[in-house]
Amino acid sequence: MSKRMGEAFWARHVEAAHQSGLSAIAYAKQQGIPVKRLYFWQRRFKEVGAADLRSHAGAFVAVRVAAPAVSLCTLILASGLRLEMSALPAPEWLAAVGRAAQGAR
Repeated sequence: MSKRMGEAFWARHVEAAHQSGLSAIAYAKQQGIPVKRLYFWQRRFKEVGAADLRSHAGAFVAVRVAAPAVSLCTLILASGLRLEMSALPAPEWLAAVGRAAQGAR
């Protein structure tokens, strides 16, 4: 196992141990890995910290994208009247507004 592969392997375990909420001893036992090595890599990654993150700036990172809390539908009439709605209205309503706007001119 190369040094780089070792770092990647232990980085995954250090993060997984942190996310698990288990103690290092319990996590190591559950995964069948030496707890002393887990402690070593926890210290190593903590010492390297931000400097190591900067060296991996181009690496892919998992992200979760959430939908916006409120999405607005905006209807702008020829007269300049702007209607903002929390959802797209029924097509019939839009047609009626269009007809009314045409009659108002």
